[in-house]
Amino acid sequence: MQNLDLIRPVDPEVYAAAVDETTRQQTGIEMIPSENYVSQAVLAAIGSVLTNKYSEGYPGRRYYGGNENVDIIERLAIERAKTLFKADHANVQPYSGSPANQAVYYALAAPGDTVMGLALPDGGHLTHGWKVNFSAHYYNSVQYPIDPDTGLIDYDVVWKMARENKPKLIWAGATAYPRVFDFDKFAEIAQDVGAYFAADIAHIAGLVVTGLHPDPVPVADAVSMTSHKMLRGPRGAMILCKQEHAKAIDRAVFPGLQGGPHDHVTAGIAVCLREASLPEYKTYCRQVIVNAQALAEAFAGRGFTVVSGGTDNHLVLVDLSNKDVPGKVAQKALDRAHITLNANMVPGDKRSAFDPSGIRMGSPAATTRGFEEAEMRQVANWISDVVEHVDDDKVIERVRGEVTEMCGRFPLWY
Repeated sequence: MQNLDLIRPVDPEVYAAAVDETTRQQTGIEMIPSENYVSQAVLAAIGSVLTNKYSEGYPGRRYYGGNENVDIIERLAIERAKTLFKADHANVQPYSGSPANQAVYYALAAPGDTVMGLALPDGGHLTHGWKVNFSAHYYNSVQYPIDPDTGLIDYDVVWKMARENKPKLIWAGATAYPRVFDFDKFAEIAQDVGAYFAADIAHIAGLVVTGLHPDPVPVADAVSMTSHKMLRGPRGAMILCKQEHAKAIDRAVFPGLQGGPHDHVTAGIAVCLREASLPEYKTYCRQVIVNAQALAEAFAGRGFTVVSGGTDNHLVLVDLSNKDVPGKVAQKALDRAHITLNANMVPGDKRSAFDPSGIRMGSPAATTRGFEEAEMRQVANWISDVVEHVDDDKVIERVRGEVTEMCGRFPLWY
């Protein structure tokens, strides 16, 4: 159990909010694809005395004393990352995914260089060059699209744009792309135009490490990822790279962009990588894919438009345009039904990012909870019921009761 009782006498307001959040997680279904539940071991690591230490630098080369135990832990995290992903080099210090991507820019490009990434409205990440992010302010950003008719990346279009714009750095990766990335093709395009190739696998790291998705590590100059999401670790990040870029990546993270790493998070990363090396983790990742596919099929059966026609990974993107319900309206109604997901733009979306046409869902957290195909089909039916009766309080109340009952049959450990 979480030791929340220690908070109560010191700060009853924080205690109350933490208790309410525990109840929310226990009694609701988490469908946001970037969220998951950590193990007791990971939670213990990030709540440990390691949070008390400063350790600027790297193992064996610290600026402060007393880092002998931190060095052991960081070396474990590094070696586990290198072994699991078969990488030349690993840096486990980035505070999260966006700082990790910023470090890749810092190491491989210079301000003003042209960079390419998937457009945010088509499923890309802010840090891949979207106009409101540092990556578009400090670099000349060119954004490649998704084919709105297929929901897929058109590699011929990417290649044509790369030849026209001659980028220094090309990104592959997304926050809302339900299909497989052809990393070999991206590497071929980058080589053709003399660019570095970086892969952001924050969402699919678990599938990559278990061999269930193509692996960018052999062909990319740098690979970034978060340690939460499917890896079920703490809120942190890692960068893998070829040996030739190791010094540049390390210098970019520290002292280029960060001070002391968060040692309790490093410990949590080490633990989650240990857990990801176990056979049962591959079983989990297989079920993640099967569950997402069951979800997509159930939506299609209810007459919903599933972007790209399905999914190859953990993520399902649904366009609600034919239901005449905006994504935000659906998200808020589903919150009331104790199903958490997020409104999201879809390829060719005519609505704004603040009021998009779609909803984005994922299977990692529900799979961690123990849901299988039957439960995921039921979740799709509940979501469909709420969207189709978005103003009907009786339907929402009925779904909320059924959701709470199912969650009681699949309790979280805390």
